[in-house]
Amino acid sequence: MWRVASRSVLTSLVLTATVICAPVARAEPVPVIVPTVLAAVPHDPGAYSEGLEFDGPDLYEATGEVGKSELRQVDPQTGAVIRSVPLPNDYFGEGIAVVGESIWQLTYRDGVAIEWDKVSFTPRREVPVAGQGWGLCHDGGRFVASDGGDRLRFFDPSFTETGSIRVTRDGQPQAGLNELACVDGQVWAAAWPDDTFVRIDPGTGVVNLVADVSGLWPAAQRNPRQVVSGIAHIAGSEYLISGKEWPRSYRVMLP
Repeated sequence: MWRVASRSVLTSLVLTATVICAPVARAEPVPVIVPTVLAAVPHDPGAYSEGLEFDGPDLYEATGEVGKSELRQVDPQTGAVIRSVPLPNDYFGEGIAVVGESIWQLTYRDGVAIEWDKVSFTPRREVPVAGQGWGLCHDGGRFVASDGGDRLRFFDPSFTETGSIRVTRDGQPQAGLNELACVDGQVWAAAWPDDTFVRIDPGTGVVNLVADVSGLWPAAQRNPRQVVSGIAHIAGSEYLISGKEWPRSYRVMLP
């Protein structure tokens, strides 16, 4: 009996040691790509850019800061402002998403999302939104928003929050999620304050690709305010990338 019991105990100890000593599974590093620059486009250096969005050939931009925030339509070839309107109530404007004849816009800490009439550039309504607003995009069925943390938040067409998902890169939380672009079922997000955009699977929250855009306008030539912020999908693998108070935007290919 003692011999049998000892063998059992020994086996248990070996198994326990095996479990304890087994290596911890780690996520494979996410591939990092560098964009191919197709063209540099003038950009208003006074624009504290918070969001870029193409609607067909039309380019819309949101700018931020209290008392200075605007919704703009911009010429994508020259960077000239075609039309602009200040945000109501001195709201601090953030990300935008074009849906049909509406442009939806988040506000930073004002607790509302604004629905604009795309044609007249006038507000239709304001909808309460809890927490901070940073980036916004629309995937064809729902809104996807960021608040500067490590989560994507989801909203239905009436802008009622329906859930969220935590975002991870290489198995670790990916914080600083900022400006968003919904493209082919994936979500590109500016990873503030880094010079990167991360591509996220919104079903799992996993970052599956990283774009290093530090070569567009090197950080050593910028002041601390001039961070990377805007990404707008043009078509295929072509995007427009910009930043806060940048004198140029960049039309790039993300392979």
